[in-house]
Amino acid sequence: MARPPALKIAEVLAEIRMSPSAFYRMRARGQAPRMIKLSDGELRCRRADLDAWWENCERDSDTWR
Repeated sequence: MARPPALKIAEVLAEIRMSPSAFYRMRARGQAPRMIKLSDGELRCRRADLDAWWENCERDSDTWR
């Protein structure tokens, strides 16, 4: 079975509708989705990691309602 492709940072940013600077601030605070740093310095995000991050954000937002 083929492994699903990891998303490029631009694809992640487009999906979560966030600016690069805001994303990198979140990442520095440990609040961004899990990223994989490739040997050339590029960042990738597995679909499962992004989906899990979204679910966690939704769960956290429910506690504030």
